[in-house]
Amino acid sequence: MVKIALQMKAQLESIDAIYASQPEFRYFMKMKCHSCNEESDKWHDVSLSETAALKSGRGNCNFALKCKFCGKENQIDILKKSDQKYVKEKEGSFQTIAEFDCRGMEPIAFSPREGWIAEAREGGQKFEDVDLSDGEWIDYDDRLKESVRVYELEFKFIKTK
Repeated sequence: MVKIALQMKAQLESIDAIYASQPEFRYFMKMKCHSCNEESDKWHDVSLSETAALKSGRGNCNFALKCKFCGKENQIDILKKSDQKYVKEKEGSFQTIAEFDCRGMEPIAFSPREGWIAEAREGGQKFEDVDLSDGEWIDYDDRLKESVRVYELEFKFIKTK
């Protein structure tokens, strides 16, 4: 079992926090098999709201994938209560936003897509179903009477204890 954290770095304009809308949020990731080092060429989505039965019949996981190269059955679970907000106070530095329990594979790339929630600074709006597919998001906050923006997005995976 390997724990891997997804970290995010961004610039926030009039936004105090941005985070994934759990439990429906879908983490789109490319995977790498630990047995043969084969890297997937397509995006796989992992969500807290979905489970797959393990082939061994001993429980469930959030995502299971049989490596098409070596045939090994691999699993990933999103660690419950590991989802965190990316906050303005630590803007410009990498912050952990989710952790995964990886057995036999690990994520190597992340595509943010839609399903994010952005909270404007004090007195502002809460924006739901924010789409970060283009690497940035811009909108207008009617309460604050100014534009809001998330940009210069970067993501990385790190191994944790």
